[in-house]
Amino acid sequence: MSRAMGSGTMSIDRRGSQKGYFEDAELPLTSLIFLLPLMALYEIGTRHFTTAAQNGHDQQIIAFTLMRRFLQLWGWHGQHLPAIALVTWLLCIHALRRESWHFHVSTLIGMVAESMLLALPIIAFAVELSRYFPLAATPFAPRDRIIMSLGAGVYEELIFRLILFNLLGFALKDSLRLHPFWVHLGVVSISAFAFSAYHYLSPVEHFQWRTFVFRTVAGAYFGMIFLLRGFGITAGCHASYDIIILFL
Repeated sequence: MSRAMGSGTMSIDRRGSQKGYFEDAELPLTSLIFLLPLMALYEIGTRHFTTAAQNGHDQQIIAFTLMRRFLQLWGWHGQHLPAIALVTWLLCIHALRRESWHFHVSTLIGMVAESMLLALPIIAFAVELSRYFPLAATPFAPRDRIIMSLGAGVYEELIFRLILFNLLGFALKDSLRLHPFWVHLGVVSISAFAFSAYHYLSPVEHFQWRTFVFRTVAGAYFGMIFLLRGFGITAGCHASYDIIILFL
């Protein structure tokens, strides 16, 4: 997919032309730098500050665990392998695209603001939906939920947007040779359903149509953001939603 690797603010590329904020924010390098604090806080939080960690247990979001198990199939073992894999992927894509290795702090600040702004529509939808269909509270402490939200923003978007979009894009565009409209519709729809169904892998989740429909809508919304704004903004928007809705 054309926007699968995005991130940036004003920078000079290798040809000397200027990139504006919206292009620069999509660059892989800028996405990586933008997400590194979330990844670091998640790694530190799950190792030292979650309730499970303080009782000597490992607590991870399911997407992180799935990534780790997949890498283990190839003989790669390690607590931090999903993070290392993501960092390596983004750096390799950035290098292959021969983009500039410069970034601007103003771009990162803009990405924080944009991520929070883009989270508002899905937050409003969730709040309005909860007026008619109250949802049961999760059994996790607020501190645990904040830490898990950071990981969900990064690793759920890694699986359901960055990876799945590219796989589906290859299948629908390169193999089936569908029109770009149907390719985009297909990848957004399929990934949204998969994203919603994925949540019921959790032992504390029970299938409910209202939560399934809401998460499908949320998955489609994140998918459209991914197509238009790239990986970094999508992951930031997802994490922003999870954290803000916690306090609402």
